[in-house]
This record gives sequence, C-alpha cells and structure tokens, in this order.
Amino acid sequence: MSAKGYWIAFGVGVAAGATIALLYAPQDGRKTRKQLRRSFDEAGDYLEDAGEYLRERADDIAGKAQKIYRRTRGQVEDAVEKAGTLAKTVSAVM
Repeated sequence: MSAKGYWIAFGVGVAAGATIALLYAPQDGRKTRKQLRRSFDEAGDYLEDAGEYLRERADDIAGKAQKIYRRTRGQVEDAVEKAGTLAKTVSAVM
C-alpha cells in the first residue's frame, strides 16, 4: 500500500474514532450533532480530495501506459519488418 493509501486509511480511522467518541461524550445532543455534522463534512472533503488525487494518478499512469504501448508497438513492427527482410534475403541465397 502506498503512503497516500496509509494516510487515507488513517484519516478514515480518525473520523470513525472521533464519531464514536462524540457519541459517548457527556454533552448535550445539539452540540454532539453539530460536532458530528462538522466531522462528516471534513471527512467528505478529505475523501473528495483523496479521490481527486487518485484520479490524477490514474490519468498519469494511463498516459504513461499508452506511451509505452505505442513505443513497444513501433519496436515490434520494426522487428517484424527486419525479420521479413532477413527471411527474404536468406530464401534468395538458398
């Protein structure tokens, strides 16, 4: 798991722990609900940021994979062409 994945898991764990702690805290319900709402909003923002980061990384990886595919395809086509030329040369000699 990458470092970013660990931080995402850590953030989710912190949010869950904070939620449970707030549910069992000795304070009035209005204050608890307000804190829960704020925690959920922050968690949502964090997850949105993490999702955007992962989308950016996926786009980057997809671009690199396409570049490698095109380069490899060109190399294979060159190798096939050279092999065909060599086969014609060998068959002409024999």
